[in-house]
Amino acid sequence: MREVAIVAFGQSDHVRDSAQTSEVEMLMPVLHDVLRRTGLRTRDIGFTCSGSSDYLAGRAFSFTMALDGVGAWPPISESHVETDGAWALYEAWVKLLTGEADTALVYAYGKSSPGDLREVLTRQLDPYYLAPLWPDSVALAALQAQALIDAGRTDEAELAAIADRDRTAAAAHPHAQRRGPRPAGEYVVAPLRTGDCPPIGDGAAAVILAAGDTARRLAAAQGRRPAWIRGLDHRIEAHSLGVRDLTDSPSTRLAAERAGAFRRPVDTAELHAPFTSQEVVLRDALALDDTVRINPSGGAQAANPVMATGLIRLGEAADRIQRGDSDRALAHATSGPCLQQNLVAVLEGEA
Repeated sequence: MREVAIVAFGQSDHVRDSAQTSEVEMLMPVLHDVLRRTGLRTRDIGFTCSGSSDYLAGRAFSFTMALDGVGAWPPISESHVETDGAWALYEAWVKLLTGEADTALVYAYGKSSPGDLREVLTRQLDPYYLAPLWPDSVALAALQAQALIDAGRTDEAELAAIADRDRTAAAAHPHAQRRGPRPAGEYVVAPLRTGDCPPIGDGAAAVILAAGDTARRLAAAQGRRPAWIRGLDHRIEAHSLGVRDLTDSPSTRLAAERAGAFRRPVDTAELHAPFTSQEVVLRDALALDDTVRINPSGGAQAANPVMATGLIRLGEAADRIQRGDSDRALAHATSGPCLQQNLVAVLEGEA
């Protein structure tokens, strides 16, 4: 199979409210950054793919406006997914595997600040049985957390420790929205406190993929090594929450198996767990023990720009490999309520 690697990753500063900045203005510095690092120009990119959500933007086909950040000329081969940018990366990866392109630009962005995010995310639910009840994302995550506590899998002290670890890790991150340890806070929806929930904010991210010797050349030009994608797979749970065991994630386990995550140990894992209780589920599904460093970037507790957080997990894992801080890393992305859709990637440095 053709070798494909992440050769550059960039992200914006993540902020609570970017009312004075449009999606294009938020994206352009990030896109220019990854292109500058590789020395590529827009016309050198073989395929462009993006991830975003019209529900966040509040208008149809909002992603076409964001294309202004890429440039209208010369014409490009372009696609878009209405979900997290991690799935856009998957589409671009497949494109490069087929040999239809040698390079790809993948980007994602999300502005959660203009609306009520908890209300907007209810539109992901089953429209006949669940959505009319208006259970929001935090309430559903609290049901999952309580199921874990009732099963003896975790407790509130462990959840607080997870949040503390991630925010401590994010203390030195230049782009994080929330940095440094904070009190667990009051209950939002029991048993979840404010410290167990992700920040609401705006941000963008982009990566460049390249195949084979092109990847080696572009990485070497930066004095770095390629982050080879050794496996990538995504799976989905049943749409109805009532037929699922919320304390387990079979789709994550299957995606990891198909991506080759269990063939030998990883040293780093970037997990897309917006709520601390979801990390407990993911650690078990991915068989991660105490030897694995989890979310050294701070994860979704540090910044959670919806529709870009999953892509950032892949980018953060790749960045650690590129600079030599990791040799084999796992990156996870999720979408939907209670870990409904899950993507797992295995990244490795040059042998």
